[in-house]
Formats: sequence, C-alpha cells, structure tokens
Amino acid sequence: MEHPRFTFNPKEGIDNPALVISDDPEHQSPRPTLCHLKRLEGQNFGFLLRAHHGGQRCEVGGVAAWSPAQRGGLQDGDRVLEVNEDKAHSGDFWRIVRKIQACGLHLILLVLRRDEYEQAESLGLDLQTLARSSKGDGWSRPRLCHVSRDPECGLGMTVAPVDGQKGHFTVNTLPGGPAEKAGVRPADRLIWINGAPASSLSRSTLNKTVERGGASVTVLVIDPEGESCRVRRKTPVLPALAECRGLPHAAKTMRLVKGPDGFGFLLRQEKLGGSQRRVHVLREVEEGSPAQAELMEDGDLLLAVNGTPVESLEHDDVVKEIRRSGDEVVLTAMSTRGRDFYRELGIPPLLFHQDGSLWDERQQTGTQGDTPLRDAITGTEGRGQTVTQISQEL
Repeated sequence: MEHPRFTFNPKEGIDNPALVISDDPEHQSPRPTLCHLKRLEGQNFGFLLRAHHGGQRCEVGGVAAWSPAQRGGLQDGDRVLEVNEDKAHSGDFWRIVRKIQACGLHLILLVLRRDEYEQAESLGLDLQTLARSSKGDGWSRPRLCHVSRDPECGLGMTVAPVDGQKGHFTVNTLPGGPAEKAGVRPADRLIWINGAPASSLSRSTLNKTVERGGASVTVLVIDPEGESCRVRRKTPVLPALAECRGLPHAAKTMRLVKGPDGFGFLLRQEKLGGSQRRVHVLREVEEGSPAQAELMEDGDLLLAVNGTPVESLEHDDVVKEIRRSGDEVVLTAMSTRGRDFYRELGIPPLLFHQDGSLWDERQQTGTQGDTPLRDAITGTEGRGQTVTQISQEL
C-alpha cells in the first residue's frame, strides 16, 4: 500500500497534527511572579512567612482568604526572592520580617511558585539571575532625595513638563548644586515632591514649590529608562522601593541595660499635637540613668521595642513587652518633629531605619520561646522549621 506524501505549503502552514510543535510546560524556564500587596491603615497583609533552617529562601504560607496577600496574587508555597526589591534570604529572616513590618501600606514581593522553585533547584539555576532577568533592561531603583536650599542657587533644579505626556515632569539640575549633591540626576522623572504626586500638581504649583518653597524639599525621582521599565512590568514607583538619600530626623536605637533603679524613664501614652492620635512618649529621663546614657530625651516618641513596631499597641501592652525583655531592652525612638516630618510625607518612620542590633538573642537564633510581641509575631519550631506570622499592625 502506497502512503500519500506530505507536502509543505508555506501559505497553509503545517496541517499534519503529528508535526505540530507545542510548548512543553515541563521544559519552560521558571519565571518569577511579581505580587503587589496593598492594605488599609490598621490592616494586616494576611500571610505567614516561614524560614527553613538550612534553606535558601523564605516560604509563604497561610494566605488568608480575601486578604491583601490573596488579592495581590500571593499563594501558599511561594518562595520569596525579593522584598521591596531587596534580596530575601532565609539567613536574614528577622531583617526581612522587620522590613515588611516597617514598609507601610504597600509591599512588593518577587516570588517563585513552589513547582517553579523546585524546577529551578533541580536545574541548578541561579535564582538571583532569574530575578534580575525578570526585571528587563533599563531597570533601576527610584531615589528619595532630601534637597536643602542654598542661599545663592536655591535648590539647584528646575522642573519641566514632558512633551506629549500629561502629568509627567522631568528635572533639570544645576551642576554641583544642592539637588545634584542630594542624588537628583539630570533628566530624572519627578514622581512626587513633599509627598504629593507630581501628576496631581499643576506646572505653576510645582514651580512655586521648587522656586519659592521652604528651606528644603523631599523628592522621589527615577531615570527615564527605569520609569519605562516599571511601566512595562506594571510596577509602581514607591518610596518603599527607593534608595534613601539623606533624609533628616533619623530614628535612634537605644540599648538599655537596667541599673539599680531601673532603666530611668517613664513611658506615657499621650495625644499628639491636640489630635486624637495617641502615641507612646518617653518622659522623665533621670539624670545618670541608663536611659540618659543612651541619649534618650524627654518627649521622644517610642516606635519599636526590640525591633518590633509598637505604635499601634496599647500602653499596657508596650509596658508588658518592655518588662518581658528582662534586664536589657532595645528601644527605637524619634523626635516629635521627625515623626511629623515622615507623616507629612506619608512614609513610615522606620522604613529606612537600618540597625542590626534591633533583634535580641532569641530572635537572632530563631529560638523563640515567648515572642517579644505575641500578637505581632507568633512562632513555632518543629521539623526543622521556624514559622512566623507577619501580622503586626503598622
């Protein structure tokens, strides 16, 4: 029996099903997934973060239904490659926890699904190379720059609209001027100024702010290529993703060792500036006390105890956490002026605070015992794992 010959017709293409080549999902290269989590004030992101002893990545679990995590595309079993574009390694677990707690209302996670992670591991792929390739060409981080006005040349920058792009502005800088010294580069795109989105401001308002504003301005900028890259990836330009350039009013970390008469300060909960918002205030710093030795000042606002934010806790709960620390406690505080500065910008005051001494020995080693803040971080250890729930209200 003579079989019919197969003839290829370039106009019709290949019509023999046996010759159709389809993508094999088992041989596709793993692709990281970008998850943007957005929460409301006082709301949790709604997931657990697990660190495996001896492992290389943090794992997501316990994604709550209808939570910001679920709406942002996060899934149980996801392996976290980056947190707000910083590398995430399980060896830095508590630093990652702190970063998530302090990030505010937006969290950007780059993850690999469980099966893709296992595939990457079996193929011996470099995960950081996967992460970088997922960002595409031209990727760069935005910069958050604080520019102080010079008596002679002002801020050393001008703002001009981008041709054909409504609500988009570019920054021109004076060589060697205050803006350039603060980290602003020529042709940068202006994202916001003093916490206000540039797209919501008129050209005249922007010019007045730049030319005749106060003694300083804080701007969020990014280069044009970086902006285009983020448009392609559908990634917002946020302060949480930025490199920080010289923001004033930094938080201070104080490691207090109890003396014969205690730590030497009083903690009070007060209303701030006549508003209904309550804050934890450090008062009555005793002369010669451990508190004074660590440069605590009367009126400082308490932001964190042993590295965990406490602004949303009640007074009695904060007192309990300080007492639970025993004879040594690490307090993070900021002046009232500094807290107002960050609140006006819409930036969490601990967002750029970096201090490796924030975690006590139990946190550093992963042996939890009683966690410093039961309702904020709950941990259990078993089968070689430490499971931590990120649920602190920020």
